[in-house]
Amino acid sequence: MPIRRVWIDEGCISCNLCEDLVSEVFQVPAGETSHTRKGYEKRLTEAGMEERVQEAADSCPVEVIRVEKT
Repeated sequence: MPIRRVWIDEGCISCNLCEDLVSEVFQVPAGETSHTRKGYEKRLTEAGMEERVQEAADSCPVEVIRVEKT
């Protein structure tokens, strides 16, 4: 199933793992918590992107990355 939407729930600890894994989708500005990049939705159709986003969600140490599939 293709990914439709990605978001971050409260509780991010700013570990940068999501940005390290998928910098096209996630951004962790200095002193802030993670959020999705503006326009990330366009990148979700790129080859291998679904797997990388799911890996980031599965690897999140505080389990705050949410993925909605169609």
